[in-house]
Amino acid sequence: MRARFNAGDVIFREGDPANRFYLIIKGKVVVESQTEHKRTLLQTVGAGDVLGWSWLFPPYYLHFDARAIEPTEVMFFYGTRLREMCEEDRDLGFEMLKRIAHVVINRLVTTEKRLLGHIHA
Repeated sequence: MRARFNAGDVIFREGDPANRFYLIIKGKVVVESQTEHKRTLLQTVGAGDVLGWSWLFPPYYLHFDARAIEPTEVMFFYGTRLREMCEEDRDLGFEMLKRIAHVVINRLVTTEKRLLGHIHA
């Protein structure tokens, strides 16, 4: 399904159930971590990037906040149904796991470099 977010709209919050998987079609989104006293920008993502891979990993809750910073269009998939499909079709599940793992590793490396001051979000 398609969805639109205006600049400033929260797409999801840390701790929410992980039941959607987003492909960004147009726009930009910041991925942030919120502590009691501080919000930390982890990364800015845009067209072609994905958000919300926690639907694949127990306990199926989101680990970060995501907020549109400009008008953003996304296509989202219901993560619970996608997870069921991956369970039913192990080839699909393995392919999804490989692709999501690739995204997660790239995000971790980018976040590490950003936090160490080597790049900007």
